[in-house]
Amino acid sequence: MDIDFPLVLVVLTFATGLVWLMDIVLWKKGRDEKVGQIQAQGASAAAEAELLADIKEPWLVETSRSFFPVLAIVLVLRSFLVEPFQIPSGSMLPTLEVGDFILVNKFAYGLRLPVAGTKVLEIDDPQRGDVMVFKFPADGKTNYIKRVVGLPGDKIRYADKQLFINGELVPEKHLANLQPLKLFEEQLGDVTHHIYEDQRRANLEGEGEWLVPENSYFVMGDNRDNSNDSRYWEFVPDELVVGKAFAIWMQWKSLTSIPSFSRVGGIE
Repeated sequence: MDIDFPLVLVVLTFATGLVWLMDIVLWKKGRDEKVGQIQAQGASAAAEAELLADIKEPWLVETSRSFFPVLAIVLVLRSFLVEPFQIPSGSMLPTLEVGDFILVNKFAYGLRLPVAGTKVLEIDDPQRGDVMVFKFPADGKTNYIKRVVGLPGDKIRYADKQLFINGELVPEKHLANLQPLKLFEEQLGDVTHHIYEDQRRANLEGEGEWLVPENSYFVMGDNRDNSNDSRYWEFVPDELVVGKAFAIWMQWKSLTSIPSFSRVGGIE
C-alpha cells in the first residue's frame, strides 16, 4: 500500500499544532491556577511537591509541544524549498543511476500548496533541458523524473531515433559504442547532456509527432529506448509539476549494499 507522506505530514503538523494551541488557550490557565492555589496553602515542601506532581502537563500536550516545531519545519522545507527523492529505475541513464538520492528544488517553478499542489506564487517555468520531477499523469500521485524536451506550443517529432523540435533536428554527437548501448552527447536548449540508445530496440518504437498544448510539457528519459515517457502517454500538465532536480547527494542501491558518495554533484 502506498503511503501519501505529504498528506500524513500535513495532518500530523495540524493535529499537534492544534493540541498545543488548545492547551495554551484553554487548559494551561487552569493548571497554573491550581499551582498558585497549592503554593498559597503554605504546605510543607514534600506535600507541595506531591500535590504539584498531580498537576503535570498531559502526555498528549507534552508530545504535541515537542513535535510540532520539528514537523512544521520539515513541512515548510519539504513543501516549499527542497525535497529528497530516490531514483527507482534506469530510465534516466546515464545521467541518473538506480539508487541515486537526489535533491529537488521545489520553488524553481513556483510555490505550491502541499498535497493540493495549487500554485500560489509564480516564479519561473520549466525550461528545455531541465531534469524535472512530476506526478505521473495517469494516476496523479506517482513521482516520475524525466527531461523536459517540449515546451507549450512546440511541435515535437521523433523518428528513426532522432529528435526534432519545431522542425529542427536536435544536435547530437556519437561518443561511444558500449554494446548494446550507444552513448551520445545531446544539445537540448542550453543544456549539454548524455543519452543512451539501445541497439536492440527497433527504430520505429516511440515514433510520432506531437503538438504540446498550453500549460503542458513533453518529457523524455535520457535512456531513450528504455523510458516510459511522453512518447507513450503524451504530456505533463503544469499542475502535476513537482520541481527541478539539481543535485545527487548519495548513491544507495539497496539495504544490502553500502551507501556511496562518489556520485555527489550537480545534475545536468
